[in-house]
Amino acid sequence: MSIASVLSFKTKEDVKLIDARGPRFGALITTLVLTAFLISEFAPLLYWQLAVFTLGAFVGATPYSFIYKRVVKPKLSGDVPTEDVRPPQFAQLVGFLFALSATIGYFFGADSLGFVIVGFALAAALLNAAFNFCLGCEVYLLIARAKAAVSSRKTREDSYNLPSL
Repeated sequence: MSIASVLSFKTKEDVKLIDARGPRFGALITTLVLTAFLISEFAPLLYWQLAVFTLGAFVGATPYSFIYKRVVKPKLSGDVPTEDVRPPQFAQLVGFLFALSATIGYFFGADSLGFVIVGFALAAALLNAAFNFCLGCEVYLLIARAKAAVSSRKTREDSYNLPSL
C-alpha cells in the first residue's frame, strides 16, 4: 500500500490486513534501538532507525516485520488478531519525521534538540511495545474521523458544528 493511499484517509476502499502483533514487535525493537542510541549517542543507530522508519512509511515493510514473519510468528499459536495496515504505516511516517528531525538536529549541532526528539520517538515506541497503545495509529484514526465528519457536511456552515470526536 502506497503512502499516498495511506494519507488519503479514505474509509471506503479495500483494506489490507496485517497481523496486529507485528507492529508491537517492531515497536519493541525500535525501543531497544532508540534506548541504545540515547545511552551511547552512536549515530549509526539513529541512521539505522531512520532507514527502518523510511521503509515502513514508504514501502510498507521493515526488517523488523521480516524478522517477525520468519522467526516469531511461526512460534505463536492461537487466533491471529488482524488490523488495517494504514494506521501502523502512518505511525511509521510519524516515526520517520521524528527520526529525520533528530538526525538534522544532530547534523547541525543541536544535540539537545535531537536528544529530545529521539526521546519523544522512544516514548511513542515504548507505549506501543509495553501497553499496545500506538500513538501514531490513534492520530491517524482521529484525522480520518475528522476528515469524514467534515466531508459529510452538506453546507459550509455545517462544518462549524462538528460533532464531538
